[in-house]
Amino acid sequence: MSNSKGYNSNLASEFYVLSMLYRLGLDANLTLGNKKSVDITVVHGPGSAVTVDVKAVVGKTDWLMGTPLTKPKPKHFVVLVSYEGRFEDPSNAPRCWVVPHAELLPRIKAGGKKGLHYLSRKAVKEELLGREGAWELLRQPD
Repeated sequence: MSNSKGYNSNLASEFYVLSMLYRLGLDANLTLGNKKSVDITVVHGPGSAVTVDVKAVVGKTDWLMGTPLTKPKPKHFVVLVSYEGRFEDPSNAPRCWVVPHAELLPRIKAGGKKGLHYLSRKAVKEELLGREGAWELLRQPD
């Protein structure tokens, strides 16, 4: 995959998740910047918000992750997006898992190269069964 395709799939994924949140009637905002740990904020009211990090893969592969934190981030979620090898087909909706950061953190593994971490597709499919399409988690302010 070329760098531009990877960058485009990341942008497409952030906008896809944003559109899903708008469809749910949520007050969602895309954050700007190239190196960021929060892609979207969802504001539920004064002093009440959740943050979202979007991770995408074009094929049926593991998700590359940044270096994991040692402690879970409260009110933070990761949306895992998989285009299942059909990124170029706009009639295909990607599969999405909405996962609280605390549930995801222990599943992130170190890769072969120094500093590389990943989330196993197999672990997501087997261990996070109730999280596929779990958009309702982002509706809850607390």
